[in-house]
Amino acid sequence: MERYNFNKIEKKWQKEWEDKDVFKVHEDLEKEKYYVLEMFPYPSGKLHMGHVRNYSIGDVVARYKKMNGFNILHPIGWDAFGLPAENAAIKNNIHPDIWTKQNISEMKRQLKQLGLSYDWDREVTTCNEEYYKWTQWIFVQLYKNGLAYKKKSAVNWCPSCETVLANEQVVNGKCERCETTVVKKNLEQWYFKITDYAQRLLDDLDLLEGWPEKVKTMQKNWIGKSYGSEMTFEIEGMEESMEVFTTRPDTTYGVTFMVFAPEHPLVYEMVKGTEYESDYNAFMDKIRSSSDIERTSANVEKEGFFTGKYCVNPLNGVKIPIYAANYVLMGYGTGAIMAVPAHDERDFEFAQKYGLKIIPVITPEDKMLTEEMEEAYIGNGKMINSGKFNGLDSKDAIDKVSEYMEESGIGKRTVNFRLRDWLISRQRYWGAPIPIMFCEKCGEVPVPEDDLPVKLPTDVEFSGKGDSPLGTSESFVNTICPICGGKARREVDTMDTFVCSSWYFLRYADARNDKEIFSRENAKYWMNVDQYIGGVEHAILHLLYARFFNKFLYDQGLSPETEPFKNLLTQGMVLKDGSKMSKSKGNVVSPEEIIAKYGADTARLFILFASPPEKDLEWSDAGVEGSFRFLNRVWRLTHYALEEIESQGRLVDGPMEKEMQYHINATIKKVSDDVEGRFNFNTAISAIMELVNETYKYMDTEYDHATMNEAIETILTLLAPFAPHMMEELWEISGHKGSVHDLSWPQYDLAKTVRDVVEIVVQINGKVKERLMIERKAGKDDVEKLVMGIDKVKSAIEGKEMKKFIYVPGKLVNIVVK
Repeated sequence: MERYNFNKIEKKWQKEWEDKDVFKVHEDLEKEKYYVLEMFPYPSGKLHMGHVRNYSIGDVVARYKKMNGFNILHPIGWDAFGLPAENAAIKNNIHPDIWTKQNISEMKRQLKQLGLSYDWDREVTTCNEEYYKWTQWIFVQLYKNGLAYKKKSAVNWCPSCETVLANEQVVNGKCERCETTVVKKNLEQWYFKITDYAQRLLDDLDLLEGWPEKVKTMQKNWIGKSYGSEMTFEIEGMEESMEVFTTRPDTTYGVTFMVFAPEHPLVYEMVKGTEYESDYNAFMDKIRSSSDIERTSANVEKEGFFTGKYCVNPLNGVKIPIYAANYVLMGYGTGAIMAVPAHDERDFEFAQKYGLKIIPVITPEDKMLTEEMEEAYIGNGKMINSGKFNGLDSKDAIDKVSEYMEESGIGKRTVNFRLRDWLISRQRYWGAPIPIMFCEKCGEVPVPEDDLPVKLPTDVEFSGKGDSPLGTSESFVNTICPICGGKARREVDTMDTFVCSSWYFLRYADARNDKEIFSRENAKYWMNVDQYIGGVEHAILHLLYARFFNKFLYDQGLSPETEPFKNLLTQGMVLKDGSKMSKSKGNVVSPEEIIAKYGADTARLFILFASPPEKDLEWSDAGVEGSFRFLNRVWRLTHYALEEIESQGRLVDGPMEKEMQYHINATIKKVSDDVEGRFNFNTAISAIMELVNETYKYMDTEYDHATMNEAIETILTLLAPFAPHMMEELWEISGHKGSVHDLSWPQYDLAKTVRDVVEIVVQINGKVKERLMIERKAGKDDVEKLVMGIDKVKSAIEGKEMKKFIYVPGKLVNIVVK
């Protein structure tokens, strides 16, 4: 028997699949489609075990669905823009394009080593002009529809990366990529108005029955819908007023001060040129390095300063002081809150520290609260100190006060969302240029669609210092206004890479189209994605942005579906020694080393067998070796059986054949149930392992040729999605024509998934002496006759008196002797 030479076999079939374009797919209206997609990778240059797990999961789904008759779209591409390429350009004096393309070439080679069933003809790379042309085209459509705009605002700034970060990219006050302390900086920035879609993004989560509940909950919390009232507070001595949203209008009589986010533009206007300006400057220096999470933490000391200004409570006309404080954020609500210290713990703490009034307006039934409160009361109760609303239940007062404010013209009921507009400006080179120019005469002008793409210039300085690198290219910056023909300058910021990854799934439907973003007919056939697979760390940002883009393109008549991803699987991490693999921890396992030592099929099988896909997986060298041994057992079993089958041609239909039919059909049912929808690959593989064990046992009997052949073919077919190279080889060695992957998925006979025979335990005086296979319907007399004929039983009871013969049907026999 030739040994299992995985290296030779895997290279052979990878070449065969590539030469014959086996995985190339076309739109076929006669066949039902299935679109399976794993989140595409950033081309860092090396695959890690998380990649292997993600793509192996997708490949099993794609191969399984193909064997079930679907027309499969299973594409791959590269999320290729981003800061690492720019940093590499600075460090190694290599252009980001060259660095990125080299990494793509290397990772593409590694992906092909895994035997993944990708249609490489549909490959997309976000840094290629033919792709980012359409990213820019989407920007222009958003701009024309009033959903892209520029404004000055305080943003998170990484001094090391020298770029703007979204709130979610700041972890514990530091840049998530380089761990430099993040500061605040006021810049003119581009935004997408995702808030216009907040309600739809929230409502349509209920349509996503195939999404994990935890992911839907995370998105609901991030969108953060709340009901309340909006009031206008006039600021004394200033033309500006302030809009404030509250979910508790019943507490308005208890407002004793106003609190602004210190970054709020009005705060500087209040203190400018006054004795309070120095307090403002000192405070801003202090909080610049604090993250939003730190500032809003319950454990952080509440700090602030008086602005010197007062505003007027519109409900009772009382003048109240205006403060700025660390626990109010510019990015949430209107950037200011009305402070009710008697009924809010943060306001209470702040009021106590700065000696501000505390006026209770809700009191519990069993106690009358006074201004000498020791802590904030946050429960319900009766209204006090609230004018005409005194005595009302506080729950009822919410509607009553809201109604009164609307009638009086001092407020209105409204809905607020926690979700903020999407900041997309990045002060970096390696990203899609924003297709806007600025003309002194015409103002902001979008680049005409026929002039797209706005190409990245090559004459750019990568110093790692200063503003956007694109600004160093005069040939890029200086241009002509398409409206008036006068001089204009281009926008020098590039787009957040999340923009590129928010629509790539649509481009796969028609990846080579150079006339339009994609064919509507193709998109109608393929969309939406039937199964999306990726890490739970993308549950908020990427998935929310992708949903937003898809909805916008749906509104433009381009995407045929309002939601892009029908089903979502969020796989767990691959751990080593209890923690996530990382170079700094020295616990990295290289996929290439595993493939070189054991083969790609072993790597795939282990990573799918070791844990359910949604759970974290602990790496185990012993587990990898166990998977390798199992594949060797399958290899030997197939060869042994082939040699034996050639010399035997009889047809037997005895109890062992019925038992094997049970194992074959029960395994097909188990694997089908586990893979279909549930993705319990670990238990599916375990079931196949059990079938292999039973087949080895059956081979030790005088087996039936047809039954053995059926068992072997079933094993090879069921394992084909998991270990595609070996199963392809064994299918060919077994004398079959064509590919194992072109077979139909095996069907089971439900009647044969119920055993006709059962295993019973034979005991003498309660001690196990033998195990015996008997027909399920056998009666006590037949069982007694069979048991009493066993040599072990006869010798054990020889010379003794049998007192009882106890038979528990289908389970055990116990012979009581004296």
